[in-house]
Amino acid sequence: MEVIPAIDLLDGKCVRLYQGDYARASQFSDRPAEVARSWEQQGATRIHVVDLDGAKQGKSVNLTAIKAIVREVSIPIQVGGGLRDRTSVARLLDLGVERTILGTIAVEQPDLVTELCREFPQQILVGIDARNGRVATKGWLETSETEATELAQRMAKQGVAAIIYTDIQRDGTLSGPNLPALRVLAEAIDIPVIASGGVSSLSDLLSLLALEPLGIEGAIVGRAIYTGDLDLKEALQAVGNGRWQDIPPNSGFSSFA
Repeated sequence: MEVIPAIDLLDGKCVRLYQGDYARASQFSDRPAEVARSWEQQGATRIHVVDLDGAKQGKSVNLTAIKAIVREVSIPIQVGGGLRDRTSVARLLDLGVERTILGTIAVEQPDLVTELCREFPQQILVGIDARNGRVATKGWLETSETEATELAQRMAKQGVAAIIYTDIQRDGTLSGPNLPALRVLAEAIDIPVIASGGVSSLSDLLSLLALEPLGIEGAIVGRAIYTGDLDLKEALQAVGNGRWQDIPPNSGFSSFA
């Protein structure tokens, strides 16, 4: 299972939100490219970037910071936030971004998602951000009537490479991932799922590793590695190997069940 460190961009700075609330943003660095380089040096094999301003405004905003990140590292970058048309997606791919993440248009323009999947195979992911099981859109500012599992099933049929599932109420809280919701989602579709939101410890990651046979192929980690609650290098070693002998004795993890 891939552990993917996250960089959320707000006004060009690296921040973390609490439960998706823009008013409760904690700034961790004003040099996101340097943060990305640090994650790569610690062994990360991919970096997850979200343009928070873009998600709110409906268009890419932090392109300068994204360009800097792409130039700074040699590992693949996946980017989401404000991608509402073909031009926005193509621009990021032309910059060297490996995969783009669609959100709002998956609900509002599903036919466009299909077209993009055909034009850019294996480079289109859909981020499903859920609040009480329903899909949130437009930077988490609005909540639709669409059920997360229902949307995931539709997107799987339309050719997306993977689903990134975020439980908004756990995002940035260090309260642990929503394992029951992830299990239901993964069992409902036949494409990979990447878990996001709430990961706070090695124990959380190993709990997600137990769901890998269902299709959980990765976990996005944000606040925990910024605060030091989770050591990225240790997590990459333990979860990447997935063997009991690699798990530190103080991890607090006692069962894969």
